[in-house]
Amino acid sequence: MPDENARLLAAEEAALATSSRIKYFDIVIDHGRGAILTDANGKDYIDLLASASSTNTGHCHPKVVKAIQDQASRLIQYTPAYFANANAARLAPRLAAKAPISGPVEVAWGNSGSDANDAIIKFSRASTGRRVIVAFTGAYHGSTYGSMTLSSVSLNMTRKMGPLLPGVVKVPFPSPWLREEGESEGHFVDRFFQSFLTPFQTYLPAEEVAAILIEPIQGDGGIAKTPTAFMQKVAAFAKAHGILLAVDEVNQGMGRTGYWWSIQRFPGVEPDLMAVGKSLASGLPLSAVVGRKEVMESLAAPAHVFTTAGNPLTTAAALATLEVIEEEDLLDRSLRLGARAQDFFEAAQARYPFLGAVRMYGLDGGIDIVDPESGEMDPVAATKIITRAFELGVIIITLRGSILRFQPPLVITEAQLDRALAILDQAFADYAAGQLTLPANSDQIGW
Repeated sequence: MPDENARLLAAEEAALATSSRIKYFDIVIDHGRGAILTDANGKDYIDLLASASSTNTGHCHPKVVKAIQDQASRLIQYTPAYFANANAARLAPRLAAKAPISGPVEVAWGNSGSDANDAIIKFSRASTGRRVIVAFTGAYHGSTYGSMTLSSVSLNMTRKMGPLLPGVVKVPFPSPWLREEGESEGHFVDRFFQSFLTPFQTYLPAEEVAAILIEPIQGDGGIAKTPTAFMQKVAAFAKAHGILLAVDEVNQGMGRTGYWWSIQRFPGVEPDLMAVGKSLASGLPLSAVVGRKEVMESLAAPAHVFTTAGNPLTTAAALATLEVIEEEDLLDRSLRLGARAQDFFEAAQARYPFLGAVRMYGLDGGIDIVDPESGEMDPVAATKIITRAFELGVIIITLRGSILRFQPPLVITEAQLDRALAILDQAFADYAAGQLTLPANSDQIGW
């Protein structure tokens, strides 16, 4: 049987820039339904990636498909930069009402999470009259110049592209693997909060800082939740110094962690600005910056307009997406099936010494693959495991080289989840038995 995947990839290779794809597997995706993807050869896979958490409602959800089809027959595009369209007019107040922000809230549309984070720079500088943005190491905020300046997850995101945006200061993120052996949670938080304070105590006047931007749960940085006490300390510091607190919910929002927004996992913390994207329109190119009205009204048009942002088609998909999440109770489903997955990974952890920490927040997990002897991260082992899982019919990738990224569509059935976990268990067993080898392109795989 002809290998259609190989044929299409060969045809694409001469025309696609190397910078445009992070290498993992040689697959061409042809179609999908729910949590199942089918490649160009007709092989099915259970998807544990959900298109980088941009298809939380699953692939081609019937309600989303119908909304897109119906709208496409009426009007595909007329720029919202000049005139309103009915879907965007309905969506704006619905999204504003769901924001974890008290008082009047407004939204501004974009096309990707990257420009939503760029918008945080714009609105925070305009509303405060200050210039500096503080961000965290390990963060991924996007690939436009502003958002990539805020990011700290891969050297290839900045190599050969400087100078980057001025006025951005990075502080260390309290990643769980940086906690010292025997260190208490309180000491860990205090140690990293002191690192956070160091710039403010030595060279960065707080009154010149417009915003602090943070992922409440770092996505591409390893599915790592900010310690609650650390987040509360940062939020209190920001409020005390008139600094806006901005959160990036592009990866972790829209129900991914069992809450509408991951910041809702932090009692008493309320952001001033929030970036939303990815699953907002079930993967169609729509994003938004959502914020307090007094902040959002600091700029006048055309400070943040795009020809296609908030167009009739993408906002129709977003309205349907909100309805699916509500009608199918996907928040509760994420928590319930996430607990099921956590039980599996923790049981596997007891059997396989190369499974390190397990971090699960609903259907949102990071599982460390480590060297049992040293305890250090083991990217070679992780690459072997994800490659074997792919061969067996499961799509899962790594973050930071050695962390399994577990983010299935929230609509995954219990039977599909159980089958996917059984396949992962087989991959773990095969690795433990010394039966796995690295793929030929292993030096190209991953971030």
